[in-house]
Amino acid sequence: MHRFSDAEVDAALSKLPEWSRVGECIQRTYAFEDFVQSMTFVNGIAQHAEAVQHHPDFLVRWSKVTLSLSTHDVGGISEKDALFAAHADAAAAAFSTR
Repeated sequence: MHRFSDAEVDAALSKLPEWSRVGECIQRTYAFEDFVQSMTFVNGIAQHAEAVQHHPDFLVRWSKVTLSLSTHDVGGISEKDALFAAHADAAAAAFSTR
């Protein structure tokens, strides 16, 4: 696993349209119908994080959940983050997001 170059980050983000780079992380905010949906999403993402041993930072604000991803082992953004982001997008699609 290697740290992505700026060009690799840009290429990964081109496939993840709602995600953006924030320093050495990629980040997206999801909007849900209510707090229960937000927490159901968070719990599902937490289970996936444990399974793949890659843990995002979460910020929960009632019906909104922000995920921030960075690969600490490489000191920045890597393929692990892009793959995790794609999984999170697929998980969120199961909800009626706003």
